Amino acid sequence: MNLTSAESYRLHAAARRGLLENDLILERFFRRYEAVLDQEQAIALGQLLALDDNDLLDLLLGRSNTVAALDGEVSSPVLQKLLLMLREK
Repeated sequence: MNLTSAESYRLHAAARRGLLENDLILERFFRRYEAVLDQEQAIALGQLLALDDNDLLDLLLGRSNTVAALDGEVSSPVLQKLLLMLREK
Protein backbone atom coordinates (compact mmCIF):
# COMPACT_ATOMS: atom_id res chain seq x y z
CA MET A 1 0.00 0.00 0.00
CA ASN A 2 1.41 3.38 -1.00
CA LEU A 3 1.63 6.37 1.29
CA THR A 4 -1.07 8.96 1.73
CA SER A 5 -0.23 12.55 0.91
CA ALA A 6 -0.15 13.38 4.65
CA GLU A 7 2.35 10.59 5.34
CA SER A 8 4.46 11.69 2.41
CA TYR A 9 4.38 15.28 3.65
CA ARG A 10 5.53 14.22 7.13
CA LEU A 11 8.47 12.30 5.65
CA HIS A 12 9.44 15.28 3.50
CA ALA A 13 9.27 17.58 6.52
CA ALA A 14 11.46 15.22 8.57
CA ALA A 15 13.90 14.97 5.66
CA ARG A 16 14.82 18.67 5.84
CA ARG A 17 18.26 18.36 7.35
CA GLY A 18 21.07 20.57 8.56
CA LEU A 19 23.65 18.93 6.29
CA LEU A 20 23.44 19.65 2.59
CA GLU A 21 24.78 16.18 1.78
CA ASN A 22 21.83 14.55 3.56
CA ASP A 23 19.40 16.87 1.80
CA LEU A 24 20.80 15.98 -1.62
CA ILE A 25 20.70 12.24 -0.99
CA LEU A 26 17.17 12.36 0.43
CA GLU A 27 15.92 14.58 -2.40
CA ARG A 28 17.25 12.12 -4.97
CA PHE A 29 15.66 9.23 -3.04
CA PHE A 30 12.24 10.91 -2.97
CA ARG A 31 12.39 11.70 -6.69
CA ARG A 32 13.03 8.03 -7.46
CA TYR A 33 10.98 6.16 -4.88
CA GLU A 34 8.32 8.32 -3.25
CA ALA A 35 5.55 6.93 -5.47
CA VAL A 36 6.37 3.32 -4.59
CA LEU A 37 7.17 3.54 -0.87
CA ASP A 38 5.05 1.28 1.29
CA GLN A 39 4.10 1.64 4.96
CA GLU A 40 6.89 -0.58 6.23
CA GLN A 41 9.52 1.37 4.30
CA ALA A 42 8.02 4.66 5.48
CA ILE A 43 8.35 3.54 9.11
CA ALA A 44 11.98 2.54 8.52
CA LEU A 45 12.67 5.85 6.78
CA GLY A 46 11.12 7.67 9.74
CA GLN A 47 13.55 5.84 12.04
CA LEU A 48 16.46 6.92 9.89
CA LEU A 49 15.24 10.51 9.74
CA ALA A 50 15.07 10.62 13.55
CA LEU A 51 18.86 10.13 13.70
CA ASP A 52 21.36 12.93 14.18
CA ASP A 53 22.61 14.40 10.92
CA ASN A 54 26.11 12.93 11.24
CA ASP A 55 24.85 9.43 12.13
CA LEU A 56 22.46 9.55 9.19
CA LEU A 57 25.19 10.71 6.82
CA ASP A 58 27.49 7.89 7.97
CA LEU A 59 24.74 5.36 7.16
CA LEU A 60 23.86 6.96 3.84
CA LEU A 61 27.47 7.03 2.69
CA GLY A 62 28.14 3.50 3.93
CA ARG A 63 30.78 4.67 6.42
CA SER A 64 28.87 2.85 9.12
CA ASN A 65 26.38 0.02 9.18
CA THR A 66 25.47 0.39 12.84
CA VAL A 67 24.04 3.20 14.91
CA ALA A 68 23.51 2.89 18.64
CA ALA A 69 20.25 4.86 18.42
CA LEU A 70 18.70 2.13 16.25
CA ASP A 71 19.56 -0.65 18.72
CA GLY A 72 20.57 -3.16 16.07
CA GLU A 73 17.56 -2.47 13.86
CA VAL A 74 19.91 -1.63 10.98
CA SER A 75 20.09 -5.36 10.39
CA SER A 76 16.36 -5.62 9.63
CA PRO A 77 15.69 -6.58 6.00
CA VAL A 78 13.43 -3.57 5.39
CA LEU A 79 16.02 -1.13 6.72
CA GLN A 80 18.80 -2.82 4.76
CA LYS A 81 16.80 -2.55 1.52
CA LEU A 82 15.97 1.07 2.27
CA LEU A 83 19.64 1.87 2.86
CA LEU A 84 20.52 0.28 -0.48
CA MET A 85 17.89 2.43 -2.17
CA LEU A 86 19.21 5.55 -0.44
CA ARG A 87 22.81 4.74 -1.37
CA GLU A 88 22.11 4.31 -5.09
CA LYS A 89 23.97 6.82 -7.20
